[in-house]
Amino acid sequence: MANVGLLFVGAVLYINGLLLLGKVEARSAAVFNLFVGALQVLTPTYLIFVADNDPKKILAASGLYLFGFTYLYVGIGLLVVLDTTGVGYYSLFVAITALGYSYVNFRLVKDNPFGVIWLYWAFLWFLFFLLLGLKKERLTAYTGWVTAIEGWVTGVIPAALLLSGYWKHPDETAIALGAFAVVVFGALWPLTRNTRNRPATTASTTESSTPT
Repeated sequence: MANVGLLFVGAVLYINGLLLLGKVEARSAAVFNLFVGALQVLTPTYLIFVADNDPKKILAASGLYLFGFTYLYVGIGLLVVLDTTGVGYYSLFVAITALGYSYVNFRLVKDNPFGVIWLYWAFLWFLFFLLLGLKKERLTAYTGWVTAIEGWVTGVIPAALLLSGYWKHPDETAIALGAFAVVVFGALWPLTRNTRNRPATTASTTESSTPT
């Protein structure tokens, strides 16, 4: 069940990346964020309910709430045109917490690929904090590309491999994921540094005369 949720996490990250790049309109992205946010709240609730008080199962399910609440917060914020500061500072909380889940996967669960994937998510949510919380708008294009790429690399592809039974060779996978992040996200920075994409969230906020 969690793997199905992971598939749609990849989808919503892809859509939100396109939103930041100005390719998707804010309200249309909001609806999909609400769909996935609801899924990512219902899924861990069910998994915890059937965990029979198993601490490891409860711990594994608990991290899903971090993302479910993010997508609900984003979806509602886009629909009613909220200032982004709240979701930005919540993203800092997610980024810090994700480091803890990364440690859990590396040291306790012995799942190195997802240890790396949690580091991906910590990096991405820290970018959301900088962009939405601290209003570092020069990071819009970079964050948009990182978000869209992470949708595939941390969501869609792992979910497809897990669901089809092809998720194998964990050590090699973890190394490949780490190398990919360093090379691709490092190369993206100089390529997007001077790009001035205006996200739909900013456009909507401006139109409502809310200061950004």
